[in-house]
Amino acid sequence: MNLNINNKNALVCGSTAGIGKATALSLANEGANVTLIARNEDKLKAVLAELPSHRNHSYIVADFSNPEDLQEKITDFITKNHGFHILVNNTGGPAGGPVFNAKLEEFENAFTQHLKCNHVLAQAVVPYMKTEGFGRIINVISTSVKQPLDGLGVSNTIRGAVANWSKTLANELGQFGITVNNVLPGATGTERLTEIIKNKASKTGNSEEESANAMKQAVPAKRFAKPEELAYAITFLASECASYINGINLPVDGGRTKSL
Repeated sequence: MNLNINNKNALVCGSTAGIGKATALSLANEGANVTLIARNEDKLKAVLAELPSHRNHSYIVADFSNPEDLQEKITDFITKNHGFHILVNNTGGPAGGPVFNAKLEEFENAFTQHLKCNHVLAQAVVPYMKTEGFGRIINVISTSVKQPLDGLGVSNTIRGAVANWSKTLANELGQFGITVNNVLPGATGTERLTEIIKNKASKTGNSEEESANAMKQAVPAKRFAKPEELAYAITFLASECASYINGINLPVDGGRTKSL
């Protein structure tokens, strides 16, 4: 199957580790020119060095806790360099805990980092997508938009807001050849999963290995996902092959989510 993303320009958020890094590598290997974006410049440089050298790759240093700064930096980059055909919104999730105990600033911070920054980037990239008649916006969120996860109260709340923002955007932009979809990772082998396992272990008194095994037993596949497995789904949605897939939530969770 020819995904036909050769020489497409892709902006990948949170691309120094985990799903973001795997997605950047996958898109680059399919021929895309990838711009990495994250807050740690040293890590950005390290990932940049791993991308195929015969492509026009780059990076942007930005902190998603400051949407005004992000807006300024993405606008400046597009003005001086090029627009984007593909946007992958991917940001680390909020800290865990019961929703009842959450402080107001936890909701505010998560709303800023996830929904507001997603919106800033979408507004920046869509004009170019319209001129090209091709655009792909893919939001990496969570299976909690289908089935809220225990102990992730703030995340459940904000992920739901992002999913509905995405669906609304898909309805508005579909006529321009732009699709907007959500990928919903299950338990995936990333630094965030390691933190979740540690928290579960400390609360239950079990070892981290016991906690991890218990989580795996809740998945029909009986294992955690590899970041690359999420990246493959994202890469397909970014391609011309997915041109009639729009406004969906795609779980990539080994079958863990109990609803259809």
